[in-house]
Amino acid sequence: MEKKSNIKSKIRGAYLTSLISISLVLLLLGIVGLLILNAQVLSQYVKENLCFSLIIKNDVKEPDIKQYQKNLDTYKYIKSTEYITKEDAALSLQDELGEDFLETLGYNPLSPTINVYLNSDYANPDSITMLETFFLTDTNLVSEVSYQQNLVHLINDNVRKISVIFLFFSIALFLISFALLNNTIRLMIYSKRFIINTMKLVGAKRNFIRKPFLITGALQGFFSALIAIAVLSVIVYFMDNQIGNMLSLIDYKTLGLLFAIVMLLGILLTFVSTYFSINKYLRLKSANLYY
Repeated sequence: MEKKSNIKSKIRGAYLTSLISISLVLLLLGIVGLLILNAQVLSQYVKENLCFSLIIKNDVKEPDIKQYQKNLDTYKYIKSTEYITKEDAALSLQDELGEDFLETLGYNPLSPTINVYLNSDYANPDSITMLETFFLTDTNLVSEVSYQQNLVHLINDNVRKISVIFLFFSIALFLISFALLNNTIRLMIYSKRFIINTMKLVGAKRNFIRKPFLITGALQGFFSALIAIAVLSVIVYFMDNQIGNMLSLIDYKTLGLLFAIVMLLGILLTFVSTYFSINKYLRLKSANLYY
């Protein structure tokens, strides 16, 4: 009885160790996915907050400006617009300068402005150049288009570099994670090689031997994924409290998709690793079990 109890204890210990190992691998993959999502959303956030100012001619009446703003809001490449009157622009400049320049000049030299914020897909140098030409020729209301050209180039260059770095980083981590997971599964199957051989000797078919291992592997992947998702949720919650507004950048739908991918990877990777590992010992001869 005591011997059986020790065997059961060892089996439970091995299963728990394997479960934790796979959970850590899936957690690593989940963190990589979280970083990629944050990088993508942050890139989109920065691009969509680039200000693209349309300087309106001074002789244009306010109703015409507001009507033009409404027309701009209908364009698919425009995320939002903001109308700034001459008076609002003067007050803002006064705050920046710390003095009343209107009293010195005796008039307001500023023009009304419509600040345009583009959708991220159009916030690149080529699209902005085309839009600049379009805004200047589309109507006789706009006298000038103003934006920080160097900043646009800098942001797009950095986004491309970061994307390439994240791509290689993600591929490398995925391969490392898969190798770790595969080794964990192989060690688990290796510990049961004599059971597999015994089943072969009594005439059990390969599918019959393979089936319980595949089911166990898939269940192990499922429970490991649950653990990884739970820990990942705690990390997200902690980062949201410490950094702030993280979940306002990544919506719950996207986060749910990430958790679903982790779950799918957990089941799929353990299933595939178990399948190839079990096949190795199904082909192995009894004489080679000790090597």
